[in-house]
Amino acid sequence: MQLNHIIPALLITIFLSLGCQKNITKSTPKDVPAWSKTAVWYQIFPERFWNGDTTNDPKAEDMAGGWPYIVPEGWQTHPWTSDWYKMQSYEKANGHDFYWNHGLRRYGGDLQGVIDRLDYLEDLGINAIYFNPLFESPSLHKYDAMMYHHIDNNFGPDPQKDKQIWKQENPIEPATWQWTAADLLFLKLIEECHKRNMRIIIDGVFNHVGFTFWAFQDVIKNQQSSAYKDWFIIKSWDDPATDSSEFEYQGWYGVSDLPEVREDENGLVDGPAQHVHAIVKRWMDPDGNGDPSDGIDGWRLDVAEMVNIEFWKDFRSWVKAINPDAYITGEVWWEEWPQNKMFNAAPWLQGDVFDAVMNYRFTRALRQFVSNQKDQITAPVFADSINALAKDYRKENLYALMNLMGSHDMERLASQIVNPDHWIDHGGNPAQNPDFKVRKPNELEIAKQKLIAGLQMTLPGAPMIYYGDEAGMWGGDDPDCRKPMIWPELNYEIETTHPFGKKRPRDKVSFNDDLFQWYKKCIAIRHQEEALSLGDLTFIRYENPQVLIFKRNFNENIIWVAVNNTAQKITINLDISKLNGQTINLITNKKMVENELKALSLDAYEIVILK
Repeated sequence: MQLNHIIPALLITIFLSLGCQKNITKSTPKDVPAWSKTAVWYQIFPERFWNGDTTNDPKAEDMAGGWPYIVPEGWQTHPWTSDWYKMQSYEKANGHDFYWNHGLRRYGGDLQGVIDRLDYLEDLGINAIYFNPLFESPSLHKYDAMMYHHIDNNFGPDPQKDKQIWKQENPIEPATWQWTAADLLFLKLIEECHKRNMRIIIDGVFNHVGFTFWAFQDVIKNQQSSAYKDWFIIKSWDDPATDSSEFEYQGWYGVSDLPEVREDENGLVDGPAQHVHAIVKRWMDPDGNGDPSDGIDGWRLDVAEMVNIEFWKDFRSWVKAINPDAYITGEVWWEEWPQNKMFNAAPWLQGDVFDAVMNYRFTRALRQFVSNQKDQITAPVFADSINALAKDYRKENLYALMNLMGSHDMERLASQIVNPDHWIDHGGNPAQNPDFKVRKPNELEIAKQKLIAGLQMTLPGAPMIYYGDEAGMWGGDDPDCRKPMIWPELNYEIETTHPFGKKRPRDKVSFNDDLFQWYKKCIAIRHQEEALSLGDLTFIRYENPQVLIFKRNFNENIIWVAVNNTAQKITINLDISKLNGQTINLITNKKMVENELKALSLDAYEIVILK
């Protein structure tokens, strides 16, 4: 989660709105898990993936304590297949625009919905899942935790019973913690994923908590007498002798919904640090028997650069002590957002902190190469950008980086292509940029998306797909990247609405099976060819600056990749002396004869993968 964007305060507030594990590979705490280098990640935003159990849908009471602290009259769960920007009757009646109302929307996505769709993910070729926050919270996004030791009750089958269980516990005492229906369903989800050789990591948001977080609520109630007063950064205490409240504290980025956890020179102070340690144990080895096969396979750590790196070293020791084969990745993104300067994450990738980071530097380079038009970079410049990553990071970490092209924090891949030539994560929706196009991509733009997906699957680093990109979803920066997932069996309302009443095309919303099949094929090729996950990378210079050629070499198994990054059909001449023996186009499964390689014909934005 990133709020480095200098956007209106209202929008900031709205934004807050794998093999069975039993045989664990022996590794040292400094090792990067081998499985993470061959992972193909799928990111799930739980509230928007699939409503598998309508009986647990959120009610108005479940939003208590979260922004905007009111529930408009007539509020209801939002129709899954409705036009995204179209306002429902209760939204129109409250007098606010779409970007105010979106934070109140709930679509009912839950864990049963994920279980129901695991076969879909398996068919796609996914072997690793990253979940946005799952812990109890009043918001749709769950970055404002009420507690870490329970899965959100509306993600499970019995929300009311779960609430009764909470009341029987002391949150600071792990010995009192019980398993709710939502918790048990999550453990079932882990089991089902492990049966399918899929790994699971979850979002750890430990820099800040939600306003409703149990320890912070105790501080509000008991002020200086609270046992948790040192957990947070309190600027002033309430004076009970006055009618107004003088209580003031530090919120993350100044946002009062997110009290920031206090740190010292070692990171989180002792109280919250020990609580996080207990949380790590709970979810990584749920039954506490020393066998982590029933637990999660690792963590994605939110706004990781905002927590002292010394704490993350301790965190790594906790995680690896439970499961040496667990994976830890951090969100280390913007060093200076206004200047478009991203972090070189090398300090976090020295073997004693993280195994990987979310690789937004890769995102930027690939976007500049394929998506941009006026500010497009050439193939040699793109190659230099990828080589720079290889120079900055240890090879161990390089191959485990999460190579994403979209996320819950930026425009979807399709909308990046429709809206080229602006900085990543800047001006990415109509609220931030009045000229932002909300339409679906055209045929040529989908061809660019296919090319990007092909490059994701053939370059070093573990590719990550944001839910629905493979199905043809589009949308701007959050909240517009968080639409309900498109499923083939559903009929969706045509998108005709613009959030500010501007004219736009009538866009049919439906599952793009052709795009899905392309992703599936590229993922299958990556899985079958170890060189694409583990091989050395060599770029080959070519006379046309928009032709990209490279090879991956692993144990003398060489894969060649050639790309036409133009809108015209071209012919390129491959040096066949570098290709030994029979050559197969892995995309078409056709044998290539010598003449075809000497004059290789490539359609607009085509990628070929040769063995």
